[in-house]
Amino acid sequence: MSFQLSNLPERTNKPRDNGITLVLDTGFSVRQAEDLCEVSSAHIDIVKLGWGTSYVTKSLEKKLEVYRKFEIPVYLGGTLFEAYLLRDQLDNYKSLLRHFAIDIVEVSNGTVWLSEKRKLEVISELAKEFKVLSEVGSKNPDDVIPPYKWVKMIEKELKAGSWKVICEARESGNVGMFRPNGEVRSGLIEEISDQIPVENLVFEAPQKEQQVWFIKKFGSNVNLGNIKPADVISVETLRLGLRSDTLFDFYRVDDQNYQSLFPDGSKQNVS
Repeated sequence: MSFQLSNLPERTNKPRDNGITLVLDTGFSVRQAEDLCEVSSAHIDIVKLGWGTSYVTKSLEKKLEVYRKFEIPVYLGGTLFEAYLLRDQLDNYKSLLRHFAIDIVEVSNGTVWLSEKRKLEVISELAKEFKVLSEVGSKNPDDVIPPYKWVKMIEKELKAGSWKVICEARESGNVGMFRPNGEVRSGLIEEISDQIPVENLVFEAPQKEQQVWFIKKFGSNVNLGNIKPADVISVETLRLGLRSDTLFDFYRVDDQNYQSLFPDGSKQNVS
């Protein structure tokens, strides 16, 4: 850090198993990846090369080397996985991952229909060689999955070998866990988190209001996904209570300095 500040919430250290910030690379150049890592590498745990961007990205190997230099794991987007699966080329997909030395794989069926049985089989197969991030939830805004089905699917996918399960929201943040206007389906999240350990989940939260909601709900070390590269620093400040949205959420009320500022316990402006 650039300087010291007392009484910040404790963040997990990299390599993290919890408190993960999963960043969405939508087709960055090598130079853009270098700039991102120079500023934000300490706060990036995983980079996803969104949907099928890796197929059309120039100098892909050089960009992967940039992330590797900064010890940031990379994986290919779930839509690319679905494109291979649609063509019955799962073996080719595994060969592709080996070629690029990628050890994380996303298993999703947000666009391509995949039976539950087949999805669990694929997770089990890939988990033998790769760290699997499976995804639950539909990209179709009209397809509203009941909470109990989310819970059952997540439980089965974790049992099949998923390292963590991603709760779908897309890069827009208006499907899956969220209503079309971006509002959190709080009842859905309550039911999921009541039955599934939160550390086993990654919540896609591309919008600031969504990030704030999850951090307030589950704390600084909640796993967040689909974070825009430009928002990495912003998300870390939210996690640490260094942005107005979470400033008072992580400051200890029993701290002597807090009491001197607010002797009556209220949250007032400091002049």
